[in-house]
Amino acid sequence: MSENKKIEKIVGVKGMNDILPADAPLWELFENTVHSVLKSYGFQQIRTPIVEPTALFSRGLGEVTDIVEKEMYSFTDSMNGDNLTLRPENTASVVRAALEHNLTYDGPKRLWYAGPMFRHERPQRGRYRQFHQVGAEALGFTGPDIDAELIMMCQRLWDDLGLEDIRLELNSIGNAEERSKHRTDLIAYFEQHKELLDTDAQRRLHSNPLRILDTKNPTMQDMVNAAPKLLDYLGEESRAHFEGVQKILNHNNIPFTINPRLVRGMDYYNRTVFEWVTDQLGSQGTVCGGGRYDPLIEMFGGKPTPACGFAMGVERLLELMKASGEQYAPNQCDVYLVHQGEAAQLQSFVMAERLRGAGLDVVLHCASASAGGSFKSQMKKADASGAAFAVIIGEDEMANATATVKSLRAEEGESSQQVTIPFDGVPDYVVDQIVGDHDHDHDHVHYHP
Repeated sequence: MSENKKIEKIVGVKGMNDILPADAPLWELFENTVHSVLKSYGFQQIRTPIVEPTALFSRGLGEVTDIVEKEMYSFTDSMNGDNLTLRPENTASVVRAALEHNLTYDGPKRLWYAGPMFRHERPQRGRYRQFHQVGAEALGFTGPDIDAELIMMCQRLWDDLGLEDIRLELNSIGNAEERSKHRTDLIAYFEQHKELLDTDAQRRLHSNPLRILDTKNPTMQDMVNAAPKLLDYLGEESRAHFEGVQKILNHNNIPFTINPRLVRGMDYYNRTVFEWVTDQLGSQGTVCGGGRYDPLIEMFGGKPTPACGFAMGVERLLELMKASGEQYAPNQCDVYLVHQGEAAQLQSFVMAERLRGAGLDVVLHCASASAGGSFKSQMKKADASGAAFAVIIGEDEMANATATVKSLRAEEGESSQQVTIPFDGVPDYVVDQIVGDHDHDHDHVHYHP
């Protein structure tokens, strides 16, 4: 290779983003909060493959949905000719897994998942080609109570994350027979106003007219607002179910707005549908959506089984968390271990392992090309790490079998505390200090006994 030839740099795929260390604390906080909330409601985690048979999504989501028509990453397996797809959503995968492994044989199941999904669409704020979702699926529950519980679980998550500018929109799309009657009248109405329909709406007029109600085209809004409303076509059972959901939400002071145009983007929904929306993210206002999908399990070859669930976009919620003004410092550790000299370095490895054994997160300073090994440069790195304490071992400390423990997070106006502790006493001292601080300030606590 010529010495002057420039090597082309390889960059990531557009819309598939790296999550860098500076963003990790925010992701970790979100994921830990989600895990805690879902566990508190009795939901168990399920993990499904990223690659599934293409037929799983074309059958479950509907052939004329945007996802199936335009957005799926599909390919043919070169080894055996199978048609495969990177999952664009996870409800179909969870239902497939539940059927394949007969998960509901002993009764209803509450399941949740988290992971990356893939859709080929124009990347924009909070919406990427590889994006992450957290979702919950309740399989085998018939009544409106589970619909309401899922919604209330979302509200608890918003509260625990400190998110306030999210509002709930609610609707019922009834059952297949009710939608069929509404569909007939809807097509007739849209045909009367065909000159106002855009290209997408005209294409969907006879294949999926319900989705026209979800249009974002401003020139169609007045016409769509006056279209026949599915709520007027609900029978007694569908209406009673929808009223049951509202009754529970009202009793628990969960505010909501009924949006008769809310239909969701997948064909498998019935009865309750809902979205959590915000005005803080521009046009991408939906951060969580879901509802009841009783027909789906039978569509996949199983026995008729009621089901309800939701999925939330992680990147969009992280954008809201950032906008809240809360600071999420990239703390690496509880303790940064500073040392000088070969003997001190060897002792530092012993000390670091003892501190980790006591449940502390520890970064031990290692030499690098960009930073020297002086005490001053090491202390700068210790402070930048976000550690609560620096443990220092130098020649004097080695001579006396002690370590210097320096507090790096003194309150404003206070001087940094620095003490000398025998080697054997350092782990207990640092743990006691951190546990004591834990009662007053959670910002820098990593300690995990």
